[in-house]
Amino acid sequence: MAAAEASIRACRPEDCADVARLIRELAEFENLSDQVKISEQGLREDGFSQDPFYKCVVAEVPPECRSKAGHTLVGYGLYFFTYSTWKGRNIYVEDLYVMPEFRGKGIGKKLMSAIAKIGLDRGCTQMRLAVLDWNRPAIDFYLGKGATDLTAAEGWHVFRFEQAAMLCLSSGE
Repeated sequence: MAAAEASIRACRPEDCADVARLIRELAEFENLSDQVKISEQGLREDGFSQDPFYKCVVAEVPPECRSKAGHTLVGYGLYFFTYSTWKGRNIYVEDLYVMPEFRGKGIGKKLMSAIAKIGLDRGCTQMRLAVLDWNRPAIDFYLGKGATDLTAAEGWHVFRFEQAAMLCLSSGE
């Protein structure tokens, strides 16, 4: 199967079950399965409401190229828009995932290209993402496509506040 056989399109509400499956696969690959709390219903509500929190593109193969398990949705790129006070509009890629049996066929590049085009069409000046430090294939892929490793180049560290910390902050603690 070649990348040309995989089409990239906007995610639809009826794709949420497959996207949830792919999210679980990605979490398992990253050894973080216990952290996945999102459901198909949550994805549908958060991505397809009047004011969606995210957008998503999916990689779909024809039925004759389906996965060993019978799936035709074999990858996804989930993104949302952010803002830089220095550069203006940004697009943030939360996840980029292609099922292992479909890797090395150009599908990840097609997903990234689609997201980059969406960002450019919306006036974004940067596309940002994070990758685990041990995921050398992903790091090499992004660097090979022109990304800058901000930790190495500028010393930036990414932080996250979990809900408990947010509660403390919101109460003035």
